[in-house]
Amino acid sequence: MHKNHCINRRKFLRSLGGIVLTGAVLPAAGSAGLLLSNKEFMADVSLTNFEPGYLKLHKDGSLKARADILWDRMQGCDLCPRDCGKNRIRGRRGDCNANADLEISSFAPHFGEETELVGKNGSGTVFFTNCSLLCVFCINYDVSQMGQGSRRSIGQLADMMLTLQRIGCHNINVVTPTHYAPHILKALDIAAGRGLRLPLVYNTCGWEKLDVLQMLDGIVDVYLADFKYDDPQAANKYSPGAITYPDITKTALLEMHRQVGIPEADNSGVINRGLMIRHLVMPNNAAHSEKVIAWIGSNLPKNTYVNIMSQYTPVFKAHEYPEISRRITRAEYNVVIDAARRAGLTNLRLQGG
Repeated sequence: MHKNHCINRRKFLRSLGGIVLTGAVLPAAGSAGLLLSNKEFMADVSLTNFEPGYLKLHKDGSLKARADILWDRMQGCDLCPRDCGKNRIRGRRGDCNANADLEISSFAPHFGEETELVGKNGSGTVFFTNCSLLCVFCINYDVSQMGQGSRRSIGQLADMMLTLQRIGCHNINVVTPTHYAPHILKALDIAAGRGLRLPLVYNTCGWEKLDVLQMLDGIVDVYLADFKYDDPQAANKYSPGAITYPDITKTALLEMHRQVGIPEADNSGVINRGLMIRHLVMPNNAAHSEKVIAWIGSNLPKNTYVNIMSQYTPVFKAHEYPEISRRITRAEYNVVIDAARRAGLTNLRLQGG
């Protein structure tokens, strides 16, 4: 039971106090400063024999080359399925509300992710500002749709990654990464050259273009992907403009599985590689959850990692939609659990209602 998933992210950030970068100046890598002053997190990095895929691509120059290709695509941006075509490099903001300036809300060890990513020392999360999916019920709407965050350089993002490694995090977890994929790859290339060795977790809404995912092949170690809806009209209603969400996400999940397979854990139980799927149960079956689960059971291995999440909270614009303006019931959650068992799924993570 992942009780920490129910914590409002803003409360989580406040609870960390000085450990979180929001508007503060980032200390240089290796220096004492904002993050390194908190001794609670100054654990030695426990690096296993696992080697992240991006190291090989860094060494042969492929990582930088792919970053440059993705960067050029921002001239008429088509990084996400919205294909807005805005020239972000010239300062125009895309439908995701991002231009070419890197904007980051915070970074910190996070203990509210799946247990298999958190381990002992936390998942090293970097929360990016803005989002391509624009969900009307987003619990992080202040970051994803209201632009809370600060402009940062690619070098500073590399510093963040190295700092998270230095304080003992088990992975680098890039949250809402799609619109900043070029920046992430450029920072990863810099950080890899300076000693980064942690697995890269790509924490996505699932609505990812196949050709962009193919550019990430061999770079991403863990895909932590939502499968929100299996109904085009529901997707279009609750994530305006995302009518293609079910079809594109299904193709994306198949590609993610092809790249990284079933999750693999180290001796401590921390997952270093694999596909992990999240599904958020919504009130009144708004997400068509049984169809989501049935598709996973029919198209992916039965031991695919699936986290059936119960913490839907009616925030942001949810009150404008009466059918999703309340929390879910235990009965609604149990219906989805039963569907997962009928589908034969064996690697389920279940939560309290």
